[in-house]
Amino acid sequence: MEEQKNTAKAQEKRSWKEFFQLGEVGSYFFRGKDPNRPSNINIKMMHGVNKISMLMFLACVIIIITRIIIRNYF
Repeated sequence: MEEQKNTAKAQEKRSWKEFFQLGEVGSYFFRGKDPNRPSNINIKMMHGVNKISMLMFLACVIIIITRIIIRNYF
């Protein structure tokens, strides 16, 4: 019973800033170079493809949302 109260309180304390934090995705795009990380062409290409796919996904989500808004309100 007490666990339910604690989780309910934790959910109430959440603010809008928490929902719009970039978190791991932001650190993936805007992190500095780590000298301890291995660096070869395969890893660079993999991270490049991942960044492109995330950007395309976000762009498509934005396009879908704008199309829904345009169709429903105009």
